[in-house]
Amino acid sequence: MQVLVSSTTAFTICFAIWMMFAVLGIPIKKTLGLNETEFGLLAAMPVLSGSLVRVPLGIWCDRFGGRIVFFALMLATVIPIYMIGRATEFWQFLVLGLFVGLAGGSFSVGTPYVARWFPKERRGLAMGIFGAGNSGSALTKFVAPAIITAFGWQMLPTVYACAMLVTALAFWVFTYSDPSHLVSGSVTFAQQLKVLKDRRVWRYCQYYSVVFGGYVGLALWMTKYYVAEYGFDLKLAALLAACFSLPGGVLRAVGGWISDRYGAHKVTWAVMWVCWVCFFLLSYPPTDMVVKTVKGDMVLHLAVAPWMFTALLFIVGTAMAVGKASVFKFIADDFSDNIGAVSGVVGLAGGLGGFILPIMFGALVDLTGVRSSAFMLLYGTVCVSLVWMHFSFRPAAAAPAASGARRAAAA
Repeated sequence: MQVLVSSTTAFTICFAIWMMFAVLGIPIKKTLGLNETEFGLLAAMPVLSGSLVRVPLGIWCDRFGGRIVFFALMLATVIPIYMIGRATEFWQFLVLGLFVGLAGGSFSVGTPYVARWFPKERRGLAMGIFGAGNSGSALTKFVAPAIITAFGWQMLPTVYACAMLVTALAFWVFTYSDPSHLVSGSVTFAQQLKVLKDRRVWRYCQYYSVVFGGYVGLALWMTKYYVAEYGFDLKLAALLAACFSLPGGVLRAVGGWISDRYGAHKVTWAVMWVCWVCFFLLSYPPTDMVVKTVKGDMVLHLAVAPWMFTALLFIVGTAMAVGKASVFKFIADDFSDNIGAVSGVVGLAGGLGGFILPIMFGALVDLTGVRSSAFMLLYGTVCVSLVWMHFSFRPAAAAPAASGARRAAAA
């Protein structure tokens, strides 16, 4: 339990720092005069590097142990985080963002590290509790605006660098290593990656790119969306955006418990349908309609009010939290001997989704001028996911039915 608590706390801080440009990027955008696409690129750079390192980090966790890899990873980000407060050019923020993004790779280290301390029937809940560290995104939205307002945006990287250093040292003191959790030294890198030939791995990549990639993309974009669409100030916008980020992180533990109880497939299927309905409603842009009546023209104004927008985001965040846990329940059940490598690949797919989406959000706004185009994109993505999931599992569902029919005929 001490390992779980320490790892979850460390992951929360890592995720808060990984998502720092969701808030920090807004004053930087104003200072540098960035357009929407450039803002999306700035916000997404840490997500890119944090995604690309997930595969090697997951494998190193299997080989060398989660404790040492997690600790070294956190230490490696301290100086780049601090240097962000000293950057002045756009390219400097982009380069430093890549190094800060290493913090996002902590997920593929912590997941197998935590999972191996628990029996199979409790791994879903354990990984869900660890994954609740995604709530670090909400932590940034609570803390960062206050620091920026009081001391200026340059102070935030300094505070975060100190927080990362203290967290790394505390993690090392309160965690342990178990040599029995390591993959045999005789197993080569290539042998560990042979599991990637399994089609199930790629299927889980697709699911995770929706529930985690979509979560990261929206967590990076929503504060700015509230500012631009509804005219809210930074503090209120960040607070409302946390209504999405907080349940999207904290309730992941609940998703782990539900997945243990009802099975990963049923839970993931339900999550996709909830997201499909919510994204359809969120996609509708503010619209004025003129209706011809017998008494003359009647003008109708249709728009998603802030309270309704926030409520729908809360539902989406809750669904994605459950979905993130259910996907890793698939992995823990099917690949218990190679969790590190598989979780690294699946985490890479989800992270790349989180990298691409903010850039596409910005490009769509620049191209169409419609801010809700971000949700139109997500709606289309979920449509594709539902179709793919249906046909992926239909053969497996049909096999028992066909076998039962044959037995009945033989009788």
